[in-house]
Amino acid sequence: MKEFEFSLETIEKLIDIAKEKDISKLNVSYKDFQVFIDVKQNSVINFPSGAPYGSVAGAGQPINEGVEAKKEEVIKGKVVTAPIVGTFYSKPSPEKPDFVKVGDRVKKGDVLFIIESMKLMNEIKSEFDGVVSKILVESGDGVEYNQPIMILE
Repeated sequence: MKEFEFSLETIEKLIDIAKEKDISKLNVSYKDFQVFIDVKQNSVINFPSGAPYGSVAGAGQPINEGVEAKKEEVIKGKVVTAPIVGTFYSKPSPEKPDFVKVGDRVKKGDVLFIIESMKLMNEIKSEFDGVVSKILVESGDGVEYNQPIMILE
């Protein structure tokens, strides 16, 4: 029996399967290797299974030539990034309003969002004053370490 390997061809096949089955995110691991495919964000992230959260290699790299790559846009303002890996939530609970929305003025120390990681809810506070000009992820989305979450002007 042939040993399984994570080659570029294997990853491309996984992408095709994800698209075919209308799966937006796919996480596959084998032995000490893991690949996370996010078709919606157009990225593939490869990392060893036991790697600490901050050691992600290849984050944000285009999936392959067969997938239309997003054009890079110039970001004006200060980018708020995810300090940890987890699930992004824009509000404290389903019945409560969002912490912030586009157009809101925030001050240093204001809670912007929550990232749930390992069953812990981590309030992420603003490091500077500004106005929310763009929110780059949706509530419930998985986020990676250092992934841009919102832009403040």
